[in-house]
Amino acid sequence: MSVDTRSPSVRPLDTVVLAVGNRDDTRVTALIETVCEIASPENTRVIIAHVFDAHSYKEVVEQMLDTPTAEIKPDELAARMAITQEITDQFEQRAIECEPRATTGTSGEGVVSIAKDVDADRVVIGGRQRSPAGKAIFGSTAQEVMLNAPCPVTFVRDRPDE
Repeated sequence: MSVDTRSPSVRPLDTVVLAVGNRDDTRVTALIETVCEIASPENTRVIIAHVFDAHSYKEVVEQMLDTPTAEIKPDELAARMAITQEITDQFEQRAIECEPRATTGTSGEGVVSIAKDVDADRVVIGGRQRSPAGKAIFGSTAQEVMLNAPCPVTFVRDRPDE
């Protein structure tokens, strides 16, 4: 018999948005571990969110489909990306439901838009380690998400190699 020692006011997270981009390949493990710390395999759905600007969307379509005129929806494109497949595999091994979602536009606004669309309980976003002076300000994407997300945001920073 298991006993739930959590406070009755703490409800499980239904939906977590994990924002990932092209520069997150070095922090995939840290992002996944962070989501696993707050997600419940029985209750939580993870949305793997990508945001493509107009240029990167066209560029990725051309690279993946070998034709500049191919039509593919952002969600499909995100699902085909190596980083999404790696994250999906890791969550499936942990029996955590996940699905890719994508949009086009600016990164911060796109993540916030996806979080609102899926009624997210938490957003997890990564960023690089900052210098002492730079610690006062996060990157523009992370800052945009932290200030405008409809829910709490967890920031996962790069850690120097130990």
